[in-house]
Amino acid sequence: MMTPNQSWTVANMPDLTGRTIVVTGASSGIGTDASREFARAGARVVLAVRNVAKGEAAARTITGNTDVRELDLASLASIRAFADAVGDVDILVNNAGIMYAPKGLTADGFELHIGTNHLGHFALTNLLLDRLTDRVVTITSGVASRGKIDLNDLNWQRRTYKDSQAYADSKQANILFTLELQRRLGLAGRDVIAVAAHPGVAKTNLISHIGGFTGSATKFVVSLIGQDSAHGALPTLFAATEDIPGASLVGPHGIGHMRGYPALQHPPRSTLNASVATRLWEISDQMTTLR
Repeated sequence: MMTPNQSWTVANMPDLTGRTIVVTGASSGIGTDASREFARAGARVVLAVRNVAKGEAAARTITGNTDVRELDLASLASIRAFADAVGDVDILVNNAGIMYAPKGLTADGFELHIGTNHLGHFALTNLLLDRLTDRVVTITSGVASRGKIDLNDLNWQRRTYKDSQAYADSKQANILFTLELQRRLGLAGRDVIAVAAHPGVAKTNLISHIGGFTGSATKFVVSLIGQDSAHGALPTLFAATEDIPGASLVGPHGIGHMRGYPALQHPPRSTLNASVATRLWEISDQMTTLR
């Protein structure tokens, strides 16, 4: 396995010929950049996107074998339709996400952040699990450490809504999900692994819709210290292709894990409560009616 001072880049990726990789949210930013490198390495890449026209435009910038398919993670019906049609998958990259969205609900009545960033990927992963051969890579964020997930109020029905906290909670859920998925895969004797990655601070369109003082401040900070999306995609590519243990977290190795080359990191302490991870899984299972 590469170490940080060896400056892991796309040149270190293995040959992926014959492999099928699903990337959610692949129509822009890190999703597109990761898809481009997967395809360059020989994989068949399924761009799972909410807007098919944007997905097709992204696919035209990629050299290699691509397949654009509709997937709206804010709709369980869309997730089921995608899973039914996609076939066998080697690597699933749960990349799509929303950030600092106004209070709202998914098609199934879930708060938008937890519904899209966590529950949508939870449902997709479980529906594909029997057809996965290698690993699940779930993209989280450095703000996961600030999550304060409330298992009794995932949909923010009782708490006063705060978009930044809802986002942090959903990113914390991504790591809790990864750790619990790995535990269950191990108990089942599967060779499939579950890992997580985060891009640090990256210049993508994820924050383009944020207005007001928060938006201006966020965009200013990102403009100063953010990496471009191609470098932001390196932790995803590393997590998807390197020989790393299940339950690993990959992120930039630089100061504050905000930028730099990918390396293994310790998950935030707030995500290491096994009972919370198990309970979140059980609640997510009930909410998405996968049981």
